[in-house]
This record gives sequence, structure tokens and C-alpha cells, in this order.
Amino acid sequence: MNGDGGETREGSRISPHAVCTAIRDDIVSGTFPPGSRLIEELLARRYGVSRVPVREALRTLASEGFVTTRRHAGACVAEPTAQEAADLLEVRALLEPLGAARAAQRRTEAHLKVLRGLVRLGQERARAGRTGELRPLADWFDETLAQASCSPSLTTLLTQLRRKIAWVYAAEPPARPAETWEAYGALVDAVARGDAERARALAAARTDRAPGAYRLRRPVLQAVPGAKPSASTAGARA
Repeated sequence: MNGDGGETREGSRISPHAVCTAIRDDIVSGTFPPGSRLIEELLARRYGVSRVPVREALRTLASEGFVTTRRHAGACVAEPTAQEAADLLEVRALLEPLGAARAAQRRTEAHLKVLRGLVRLGQERARAGRTGELRPLADWFDETLAQASCSPSLTTLLTQLRRKIAWVYAAEPPARPAETWEAYGALVDAVARGDAERARALAAARTDRAPGAYRLRRPVLQAVPGAKPSASTAGARA
């Protein structure tokens, strides 16, 4: 193995981006729980790379809020507080309507084709009772809608936000999946018409309903002294 690069013993190069994705996925899945140490040497061995791309990946993950650096401990998985968890849903409620409005103004025909295809698949799966297949479709829908904003900075923020929400919260399946995907279809129709205000309103209605669909994965998250928990966080703790 090259001691300075991102090469495996077989000589194939693994990019720091790929290492970052792998570590992030392991954090989100709970393989590395909050507070656990992230030792460069062990991570390099786990992913078959040198310590250099691991170090770069940890810096990126620290900038995203997944990793913190502790004195005498080095890099550790972050431990978000209950208030920080609640803030994620509040920020989502601000950004997703903006993204939907921008998508209505800037989307391409390619974006529309993918969005309509996803709605069609979601509606078919919902009617057939194949609810286990809906979460990945919904994630793909959100990713495509964010890309349709044609704003790289906004798309990046929404992507990072979705990752952190998936890390902190477990999403409950919708009680009426067919109605949920009908609402997705209405949102796509507004985007197709270029109706930014309608798209914004539909996306806002969706995020207004979202807090009840999420529960904290770890009920032991620290509370912020003096902070009043949001309804979603309090309900998740009950």
C-alpha cells in the first residue's frame, strides 16, 4: 500500500470522496455510534486505503457536523443535542419550499421526466401495498427535486440536511401512502407549470406534516439547558 496516497494493495485508487461517503454511511447506519472514536489507522485498514484520504474525509465530515475533534481523543462521531435535532427539521421547513420554488423556475425537461417517473412508481407501489419500497423512491424524489433547483449551493445544503436527518431520526412510514404520493404528483404538476408559489406552498405543507413522521433514533441525546424542546422532539422522547 502506498503510505501517502489513497491506493489499495492491489494498486487501485480510492478517492477521498469515496472514503468520506463510506465513513458517513457507517455513521448514519449506526456502525459508528455517537461519541465513538474514529482512529485514522483503524479506518484506513477498514476501507483498504492509507491514512491520507481518511484524514481528508474526517475533515470534510467535521465541516458537515458528523465528526468533532476532542482534546486527548482526536476525531469522534458527533453527539447532536435534542435541540440540534429539532433544528434540523426547522431548517428543512425553510429550505425545501425554497428549493421547490426554484425548481419551478429552473427545472429542465430531464428533471421533469425523472420526477414524473418517480411519482408514477410511487403511486403504483402505494396502491399495491408495497410500502417497503417507498422510502428509497421518496429519497430519490427529494434528491431530484433539489437538483431541479439548478442551484449547486442549495442542492448541497439540502443533501447534507437529508443525510443528517436520516442519521438523527427514523422516519415513520406515512399512514396513507397513496395520498402522500398524490401530493407529490401535485407538487410535480406545479413545478411543470412553472408555478413557483404553488410549488412553495405544497412543499411547505409537506414539511408542516413532517415532524410527526420522525422519531429520534437515540432518546438519550443531551438537552440544551434552558431550551424548550419542540413538539416533535418532546413527542420523540415520550
